[in-house]
Amino acid sequence: MDNTGKMPAGDRRLFYSLAPAAVISMGILVVMTVLFIYYSIPAVRVYGAKLITTSTWSPSEYGEPSYGLLIPILGTLISSIIAVVIALPLALSAVFFTEEVLPRSMGSVRSAFASLIEAMTGIPTIVYGLWGLMVLSPFLRDNVYQPLYRYLGFIPLFSCEPVTGSTILTAGILLSIMITPFIYAVVRQSYNQVPRTYKEAILALGATRYEYARILFGMIKPAILAGALIGFGRAAGETVAVALVVGNTFNPPTCILSPSYTVSALIANQFANAPLYPYMVNVLVLGGLILLVLGIISNILGVMYLARVRYVA
Repeated sequence: MDNTGKMPAGDRRLFYSLAPAAVISMGILVVMTVLFIYYSIPAVRVYGAKLITTSTWSPSEYGEPSYGLLIPILGTLISSIIAVVIALPLALSAVFFTEEVLPRSMGSVRSAFASLIEAMTGIPTIVYGLWGLMVLSPFLRDNVYQPLYRYLGFIPLFSCEPVTGSTILTAGILLSIMITPFIYAVVRQSYNQVPRTYKEAILALGATRYEYARILFGMIKPAILAGALIGFGRAAGETVAVALVVGNTFNPPTCILSPSYTVSALIANQFANAPLYPYMVNVLVLGGLILLVLGIISNILGVMYLARVRYVA
């Protein structure tokens, strides 16, 4: 704004040129949400709260079908939480290694390392899924799941014998690899916003490497929470890779060494045949609506936390 309170002509032209894109983007989101709600209503009217409180999935062309999204919803939440728990320390370690451990004289190496991590976001998810199915699942079954079951089988989470590598835990581990670059990018951007004088002051006080890292990461804690929330939303919505390694079985995810289901995998596997069964399309659209709401909430919270970091900086 100038002294008269008016927007300069150049800024006004930029605003008017960008406004349509913003309005269209918001309009698409609103239309998607309205359509999802519209197509979900018939199933909600017939089955009510049973859609999210029961675990039975028994479609039928002639008899009374039964649809329960409880297991896929729990599978989505548990696999996404596992992914964030694993990916967050990996991302923080990568940020500290890039910005503090690698010497500043090795600028090209630091840039290459950061670019390599961020380039992982561009790898097609089917590539992750095939690698997870052919390499990760057998490796985890033979070298991780069997020992966990043998020595920690008294713990409910590891109480089921791992007859296959396609489990809810495998899905979580694969998702952690996929979301680490997203968390890394968010945290690294905020980490670099911390003034250099603050870092030098911490070192001047005689802080150890651990204390140095703890203080700096504490200063950008909202960004870390933002990265975790954005990563959670990204993991919850992943479809192809998860469908290949989760096992696609309606087992309650009380034991993470057993196959289970996620909402996105259920939609991918069942939607082609859904028109053959009464209300199945509506139920699957309801599952998509749940994922949409979960993604919107996690991303809004993430952006809010990220804005707090930028305000403090």
